[in-house]
Amino acid sequence: MSFLILVRHGQSTWNLEKRFTGWVDVDLTDKGKLEAEKAGVLIREKKINIDTYYSSLQLRAKNTLKIIQKTLNDKKKFTEAWQLNERHYGALTGLNKEETSKKLGEKKIHEFRRSWDIRPEPLDKKSPLHPINIDIYKELPKEIIPNTESLKDTYKRVVTFYESNIKKQLINSNVLISAHGNSIRALCKYLFNLDDEQISKLEIPTGNPLMLKMDNEYNISNCEYLDQDRSKDLLVY
Repeated sequence: MSFLILVRHGQSTWNLEKRFTGWVDVDLTDKGKLEAEKAGVLIREKKINIDTYYSSLQLRAKNTLKIIQKTLNDKKKFTEAWQLNERHYGALTGLNKEETSKKLGEKKIHEFRRSWDIRPEPLDKKSPLHPINIDIYKELPKEIIPNTESLKDTYKRVVTFYESNIKKQLINSNVLISAHGNSIRALCKYLFNLDDEQISKLEIPTGNPLMLKMDNEYNISNCEYLDQDRSKDLLVY
C-alpha cells in the first residue's frame, strides 16, 4: 500500500486576473501561498511520510511544493519535469477569460477549455509569451515545445512521464506531485479511467491535496480531498 498525493498549485497571479496562463511562468499570490501552507498542514496531519516529490518546471508549482515541504519540515530534493507543465493554451495565452468569452461566446471558450481534443489556434513564436521566449525553457529542445495543446496532447506527455518515472515507485513509496489544473486532470483521466465526457466536467481546486491510496496492483482503494470544505466531485467516488 502506498499514497499518491496530487496538488494543484495555489492561486497564481494570473488565476486572480482570470487570464489563460498555460506555459507562462507566473508566481503565487499571497492567497496562493496560504493555500500551499494549508495543504502542507493537511498532509502533515495525515502523518504520511513522503518519499519522493515531483513538480512541473513552472514557478507556481515549484513554490507551492517548497511551501509544502517547509510546512512538513522536509528538505528532500524534488524532481522538476516539463511534462507536468500546464496545458499550453496557444493564442488564448494571456487573454482575460471573461472578456474572451464575451468576444467569442461562452460555448466556444468552454469548448477550448474543456474539450478533449480541440486545440486553440497556435501562439505566434514571436510573442514574448511563447515558451521559446521564456527563460525557464531555454534548455528544452525547441522541437518539443508546443505552440498550442489540447487536453489530449497534455494527457500524452503527462501519462507517458507518469508511467515511465512515477508509477513504479508506488509499489513501496509515497509520492507527491505539485502540478496544474490540466496536467492533474489528465492524470486523473488515466488513474480513474474517465471517459471524454467525464473529464470535461472534472474541476481541480487550487492548493487542495487529492490523496489516493494505492494497492500493489496500482488500483485506487480510496481517495479524498484533504480540505473537505473545498472538495470537488471526482465523478467516480
